[in-house]
Amino acid sequence: MSKWDKEYIKLCKKILKDGVEVENRTGINTIKIPSYHLHFDLREEFPVLCTKKLYFRQAILEMLWIYQVQSNDVRWLQDRDVHIWDKWQIDENGLWKATQNVVENGKLIKKEIEKQFPKQYAYTIGTAYGYIVNKFQMIQKLIETIKNNPNDRRMVMTLWQDDYLDTAVLPSCVWSSEWDVTDGYLNCWVHQRSCDVPLGLPFNVTQYATLLCLLAHVTGLKPGTIDWSIKDAHIYVNQVDGIKEQINRYETNEDIEAPKLWINEEVDDFFKFDNSKELKDIKILQYKNMGPITFPLAQ
Repeated sequence: MSKWDKEYIKLCKKILKDGVEVENRTGINTIKIPSYHLHFDLREEFPVLCTKKLYFRQAILEMLWIYQVQSNDVRWLQDRDVHIWDKWQIDENGLWKATQNVVENGKLIKKEIEKQFPKQYAYTIGTAYGYIVNKFQMIQKLIETIKNNPNDRRMVMTLWQDDYLDTAVLPSCVWSSEWDVTDGYLNCWVHQRSCDVPLGLPFNVTQYATLLCLLAHVTGLKPGTIDWSIKDAHIYVNQVDGIKEQINRYETNEDIEAPKLWINEEVDDFFKFDNSKELKDIKILQYKNMGPITFPLAQ
């Protein structure tokens, strides 16, 4: 089995064994551990889970939406048949609704909530993710620094900006990344404040591994390592059966080799990689997997 599957199953088992069940804003309890760390060496393996099917096209288009298109408009994703952010989309009148737990008198109470946004944020997720990347030109500055000052120790992108939290539907979960160049390799460290392990983590890891490979390609470097720090790694209680199925797949099936990432080598500009529905310049090759597992989404 791939190294990533091995480490992922190890994390899932730890949460189920050592985790504590807690309430949270979604109204669906989680089983959580307070922190976790992962390490990936892209020289050895490109991380895509094989114990369940990962929808690579959707994952990479979401990453490009944030870092290449630098958009917060959910319609861009929907036009490409990507519906990850549909539940967080602000309506045409600037209104967003959800059923969530809210704090009243020190206790969590489940309620129908409404949040009114400025009307210019209709059809978006507000001032989060791609909005922040665009406002501060984060990728442009990162690429320029990698090319012109590769020993710089200030190559940081942070999506957590206090001034824009109130007008964000969901503040960034994967909120920060730090980058460095060492001996011709591009490396990064990713920080995640809250981690839905069954749904979010497989997407996020593959997204940042792809981002690193794309940036390395356009800056003339080789892909190096990713360190991944998680604060609050959790499994929702209605996801436990699916995770147990995935653990069983890992323990009872024969080995599956990790897939390979293909990048169109003719593209030398990060902003020119195809971001159409077909995702023509970025592909996953030799991807054998054990089929999908459906996990409920907590809002």
